Order: sequence, then structure tokens, then C-alpha cells
Amino acid sequence: MTAAPESPQSASHRISGAPGAYDPVAVQRNTVRVLMAAQVAAGIGMGATISSGGILIERLTGSEAVAGLGTTLITLGAALVSVPLATLSRARGRRAGLRTGWLVAAVGALTVLLAAGARLAPLVLFGMLLIGAGTAANLQSRYAATDLAAPGARARALSLVVWSTTVGSVLGPNLSGPGSALAHGLGVPEAAGTFVFSLVAFAAGAAVVHTRLRPDPLLTAAGEAADGSVGEGVGEAPERARFRTRMSGALRHVSTSPSALTGLTALVLGHAVMVSVMTMTPIHLSHHGASLSVVGLTVSLHIAGMYGLSPLVGRLTDRIGRVPVILLGQVVYVAATLLAGTAGALHSGQWAITAGLLLLGIGWSCATVAGSTLLSESVAAEHRAEVQGLSDTLMNLVGAAGGALSGGLVAAAGYGGLNAAAAVLVLPVSAAALYFSLRRRSTR
Repeated sequence: MTAAPESPQSASHRISGAPGAYDPVAVQRNTVRVLMAAQVAAGIGMGATISSGGILIERLTGSEAVAGLGTTLITLGAALVSVPLATLSRARGRRAGLRTGWLVAAVGALTVLLAAGARLAPLVLFGMLLIGAGTAANLQSRYAATDLAAPGARARALSLVVWSTTVGSVLGPNLSGPGSALAHGLGVPEAAGTFVFSLVAFAAGAAVVHTRLRPDPLLTAAGEAADGSVGEGVGEAPERARFRTRMSGALRHVSTSPSALTGLTALVLGHAVMVSVMTMTPIHLSHHGASLSVVGLTVSLHIAGMYGLSPLVGRLTDRIGRVPVILLGQVVYVAATLLAGTAGALHSGQWAITAGLLLLGIGWSCATVAGSTLLSESVAAEHRAEVQGLSDTLMNLVGAAGGALSGGLVAAAGYGGLNAAAAVLVLPVSAAALYFSLRRRSTR
């Protein structure tokens, strides 16, 4: 039987004189580059969706309360598909999982466009739920960067993929103007035009991963773990294993590893702190006389803190360790909530809140980069995808709950009370990190 021709991407990573072997450095470099390119494309889609989704729903329904469902449904959609995408990645590789997530998001964007043209608000909301698959794929991309990374470079690889999201976060919201022109030409509501860009962006992200993410990092890592070899064809073994992802099973794997439990706790509760405070900050600023430019600057600086500094956070995580950076993130969270929560309603207080939100983003970056790295390297390769899917599911569920509860907390205890409640979540994360650190020292 004649062997199938080798793909150019696979051939370019072979080690000279070593048939069947791969240069791990070259493969990892290609993996990170491809993931960054896909994140830039798909990130534009997410940025455009978030900037216009709420406005579109409000104009279709005439209800400000219903408008908030758009973001909530995206978050819930991400929670619902995170584990299924992890299951697919475990069986068929990262390429299949990420590609599917972004293709489902593209279908969601198309659904929103068609439903908006027909003025069908419930179908628009369903489209937003499907777009949540794009968020899930974005989150799982950061884990794909660590599959083949050397132990001393995992956090840096992960942080570069996180950082690439910055481009989409900046460009996406600025497509409202061109989107309006497209909307007029298509005969859909003005706010629906940006979903054309979302559709194209999600499809582009899927195409980049499908064509360029070779060899597949997760299947290659599984092959290394199984027999010490690296190869493009190792994905057949995981398929034959008939793997089924179950949340209870993933929790069991995490519970047996103090380091994995520490990473998961930092990820989930850190995300809750960020989402709960961030959800109500623009509204709080607006109610106390802040201009739209101040609100916009606050959100922009917050996003810059989340993503823009992640390469520095990644380098720091590789240099001083995962747990120290997780603890640093908790300290930054306390400073952020203290600064924002005690700012008051004076003009000078608005800038204190802006500074607090910048710190909030930096704290999230520390918790997410260090927590994700610690979680990934604390779980055996055969269980890694399911545990990563679990972490993304819990992050999105807790984030949705934090956003939903934040309004009630502000109504009951004020914006300062919301920040105080968020700061309490630092305690269990710090306790878990300190316990793991002390346990590791005693074991040594």
C-alpha cells in the first residue's frame, strides 16, 4: 500500500536524519503562532459581538432588562459547550475542538443576522447562546499552547495566546461604524451589521486552526506520554480509547491533586471577582455623572490590564513560580477592590475607580495565567482536556452568577459593598495556595 503524502506543515518540523521524529521546539513555535493568529481573528468576532449585541436586543425588544441577556447567554453558551469541546479535543485533537467551537460561533452570528432581519428577538437570543462556543474556544486555545511547551516556558506560551486576544478586544468594538453601513445594504437593523464581521472572523479562526495547526499539539503530547515518541498519527490511540468526559470524573482527578485544586480555585474564584465588579462599574460611573469617555477609558484600561500585560505575567510565572504569582494576584485584587470600593462619588473618585479597574484586570491576568498553567501541568496528559473543559465551564458559570448577583448587591449594599463581597473571595484562593505551598515544602 502506498503511504499517503506527508503534509508540508508536518515535513517542516521533522528532525533531519530521524524518521518519524519531530523537532519539539519547532512544533511548539508553530503551535503558538497559529493559536495567536486564530485568536486575533476570532477575538475580533467576540469584540464586535459584545459591543453590539446588547444594543441590538434592546432595539428589537424595547427592554433594557432583556438587553442584558445577550452577554449572559454568551457566557452560559460557553459554559454549556466547554466540556463537549474538551471531549472532542481529547478524542480528535485540539484542531477539531477549536475548529468546531468557532464554526458553531459562526453559525450563531449568521443566526443573529437572519433573525435580526426578520425582527425575531428570541432567535437573536438563541444565536447569542451559540456564539458562546466562540468564547469557549478562545479559552481553550490558551491550554493548547501548553500541550507541548517545556516546563519552564509553559506560562509564557499560555500568556502569549492570552495576549493576542487584546487585538480583537480593541478592533472588534470599533467596527460599529462600518457595520452600520453594511446593515443598511443588507436591510437589517443598524446594530446587526457588526455580526457580518463576527461571522467572517469566527470562520477565519476556524480556517487558520484547521489548515495550520499541524501536528496537533494535544495528540502529539498524548503520543509522547504513551511511548516517548512524537508523531502526527498518534491521535488514533485516544480515539480507540473510547474516552468519555464526565464532570464528576474531572472533579475526581482535580481533587486528588492539591496543585490542580489550587489552580482551579484561583481560576474560578478569580474570574468571579473580576466579572462581578466589572459588570456594575460602568453603570455606577454613569449614575454618578461620569462621561462616556471616562467609562470607555475605564473599560479599555481594564481590558489592557487583563490581556495586555499577560506576557510579562507569563514570564514572571515561569521565573518565580505559579503559586507566588497566584498569591500576587490576590494581593492586587484586594488593592483593586479597596481602591474602587472606597472611591466615593466625587470627580476624583471616578479616576480612583478607573485605577481600581486597571488593577482588577492585572489581578485577573495573574490568577488566570498562573492558575491555568498550574492546573494544566498538575494533571496527567490523558485527563488534561477534560479537566481543562471543567475549569472553563466553572469559570463561565460562576462568572454568569457573579454578573447576575452584582446588581442586587449594589442595590442592597452599594458599590462599596459589592467590592467588599468580591474581596472576600480572595480568602479561599489564598488559603488553598498557602496550603499547597506549605505541603510541598514539607514533602521536600
